[in-house]
Amino acid sequence: MLTHTAETWPIAAALLQFPNTGPDGVSTQDQTSDQWAQSLQEVVDAGFTEVDLTDGWLRPGDLAPARLEELRATIAKVGLTAPAISAIRRSVIDPVDGDDNLAYSHRTIDAAAALGVPLVSFGLHRPLTPEQQAVLWFWTVPGPQDPAGDKEMWHKAVTRLRELADHAASVGVELSLEMYEDTYLGTADSAVALLTDIERDNVGLNPDLGNLIRMQRPIESWESMVTKTLPHANYWHVKSYYRVEDPASGTVLTSPAPMESGFVSYRQAVKIALAHGFNGAFCVEHYGGDGLSVSAANREYLRRILPSGPAA
Repeated sequence: MLTHTAETWPIAAALLQFPNTGPDGVSTQDQTSDQWAQSLQEVVDAGFTEVDLTDGWLRPGDLAPARLEELRATIAKVGLTAPAISAIRRSVIDPVDGDDNLAYSHRTIDAAAALGVPLVSFGLHRPLTPEQQAVLWFWTVPGPQDPAGDKEMWHKAVTRLRELADHAASVGVELSLEMYEDTYLGTADSAVALLTDIERDNVGLNPDLGNLIRMQRPIESWESMVTKTLPHANYWHVKSYYRVEDPASGTVLTSPAPMESGFVSYRQAVKIALAHGFNGAFCVEHYGGDGLSVSAANREYLRRILPSGPAA
């Protein structure tokens, strides 16, 4: 049974537009709580009551206990709650930084527990390459890929994510696995298979469809992807893209779009999610331009299409 309504459903702002250094060059990690509050106030002013603590802005897992308490107090002071921390590009099977990322992931779980954040979203995507950083839209250039068919690497991913799940369960935190192209979470079938192999009740999927539909190559239909993945979702990054395909030349072009006008019918996708019992928080995202304002518009779109009252 759904416990939220359209008005009360937790819809968090991502912090993709917020840099990890201030205008003075000081890292967000070293800023004062008042400086954190100035950034978070922008989220409040955009009409949000929830925020995803995206670690591209601030890494809770790298804060000392006293600073974690400052962060917890600051979030409450500005009137926000945090349904999730999203740990971005910290793959535990990264061939260079996998061990460090695993340790960081454990610290992030402990930070979530200290902050009272109920869920951490992890993925297997890696840092952008120099080639990706040099172009307008990073997804138009191929990035790092998990080795397809490598049973040993798959097992490593399962083992390490299971280790994180057991740690999270011991401190009352859920995990969500973010789908992302060219990783073991890069297709609907592979994501469900990985989740099945991990076999932990406190782990679900974060079916970030935008990460898959923006690929400038043939893709599985979004209807098929949502049908396969949403029964397993416990958190949901939502964003959309325009997608243009020219079958004659094989050209595919994509660019960011507001959710209500993009390639995916989120009206239909949300219906499918709710039919399968999805009751988790949303996190609205958008790349380019005034991403926070577009995210706010995406929030209002979601409120229009979510059910107006609890339903069985």
